[in-house]
Amino acid sequence: MIIGTSIAEAARGVLETGDPAAKIRAARAAARAWRRGLLTHEFGVAMPDRPVRPASPELLPPHEMPRRGKGGSERGRIALLHALAHIEFVAIDLAFDMVGRFGGDFPRGFTDDWIGVGADEAMHFALLDRRLRMLGSHYGAMPAHDGLWESATATAHDPMARLAVVPMVLEARGLDVTPETILRFRSAQDEPSARMLQRILTDEIRHVRAGTVWFEFACAAKGFTPESHWRSLVERYFRGMIKPPFNDSARDSAGLTLEYYGALAPS
Repeated sequence: MIIGTSIAEAARGVLETGDPAAKIRAARAAARAWRRGLLTHEFGVAMPDRPVRPASPELLPPHEMPRRGKGGSERGRIALLHALAHIEFVAIDLAFDMVGRFGGDFPRGFTDDWIGVGADEAMHFALLDRRLRMLGSHYGAMPAHDGLWESATATAHDPMARLAVVPMVLEARGLDVTPETILRFRSAQDEPSARMLQRILTDEIRHVRAGTVWFEFACAAKGFTPESHWRSLVERYFRGMIKPPFNDSARDSAGLTLEYYGALAPS
């Protein structure tokens, strides 16, 4: 299930697939074809401004989302898993948009890394949706917020801004909050969900590292100091605060050291 013969055409095909199960298949097929050398490293097609979305979940502004609670009850855990599934669903599109929109600005290794990220995000979404179904729910059963793609829209013109905001802020925040989420599931004796989130956390460290590595590559090419340039881009394009608590060890493993984010955190 691959559209076209270039990696950009395949990436656009993923973005234009709205049905969740079909998007997973498209992402996996694109990643497999790229690894096998069946797609050219060409970027002659434009990415859509916005991916196709399924009929459900209903997308709401972040401030209109119902409160999920702490995840102690089964209903609360289902709501939390649904929110995480939506994040991973959008993350599939973010990874393939990164490839299709910016792959031509970087060496081939950039495409290798972000295609791998996209395949991981598809796997994460599949795991979460399967867990939801085991608990009697499914992706789309609850509303979800539409804030994640706003960051993609704001940075669509600048690969360094995209790297600074999406992997190095949004995904890095996942490194901070996921360990506590895992503890909540374990406290509720939901070990299958806890193990699944631990696996996702391990993968996300690698995703943040890819963002940091390619951001620093671009800074070196332009003669920028990475930490200060990252801060300037975040202040310009990220609508939010960089706030503790921080998972410093996971961030360090991803190359996102305190020199990047320490000065932006409220004292």
